[in-house]
Amino acid sequence: MTEKALIKPVKPPQSASSTGAWTRRILISIVLIYVGVLILLPIGGLIAGAFEEGVGAILEALSQPDVLAAFWLTLKISLIVVIVHLVFGTIVSWVLVRDHFRGRELINGLVDMPFAISPVVVGYMLLLLFGRNGLLAPVLTALDIQVAFAVPGMVLATLFVTLPFMIRELIPTLEAFGIQQEQSAATMGASGWQIFRRITLPALRWGLIYGISLTFARALGEFGAILVVGGGVQGRTETATLYIYRALDERQYVGAYSAAIVLGLLSLVLVIGTNLLRRREANR
Repeated sequence: MTEKALIKPVKPPQSASSTGAWTRRILISIVLIYVGVLILLPIGGLIAGAFEEGVGAILEALSQPDVLAAFWLTLKISLIVVIVHLVFGTIVSWVLVRDHFRGRELINGLVDMPFAISPVVVGYMLLLLFGRNGLLAPVLTALDIQVAFAVPGMVLATLFVTLPFMIRELIPTLEAFGIQQEQSAATMGASGWQIFRRITLPALRWGLIYGISLTFARALGEFGAILVVGGGVQGRTETATLYIYRALDERQYVGAYSAAIVLGLLSLVLVIGTNLLRRREANR
């Protein structure tokens, strides 16, 4: 046999770029399937159910007085919650970043408790405090204040479940900003309020915007806690999510699907709008 016959042709090794391209395609496919199954398929089911009887049925369902009242109550509670967290969440974030005190780590851990506790448990805890036989019932009776099965209790429940969003958005922003500019302004004679308004607040802008959008979106979709503490009384303590629950129970599927789509669109517009604003700001 000749020397050429003994030499076997060797296949060239697959290039690293080709392997990387296949890995990238597989990872993208996994992401698309994962997001599609968890998000796109349910959304598709909602849209199909809502439009099953046509646009007229959707408009008729959404224009019912009880539905409008439920959406108005949802928006009112969400706005109150956002305003409260905007003020006190900023204060909490500031203190946790700027001050080191005994118990700081405990408070920092307690901020994340709403992520670990079921909203239903939150509503039950509020009933134990503010219910007819709750710990604070004698005080509330003397002051003629109703918290449980009323809007104040629903606001408290929503405040609890939305507590971490504003704080967890602001803390990294404050840590990244540092204190050098604030110290420089203080040495130039600026007051504490002037420093916060002209230096710190502009630096917190995107943290505040993200915190507001996430808090508002979470408040719109709260269900378990306000169901327990509010009772879902039609026309009084029924929010949009509680209406969806009632409509499904009463087999009013078009109304339930339509209300769910409206809530989903509101949350989607908040999140996507915030991202688009930040991208536009970054491209300037």
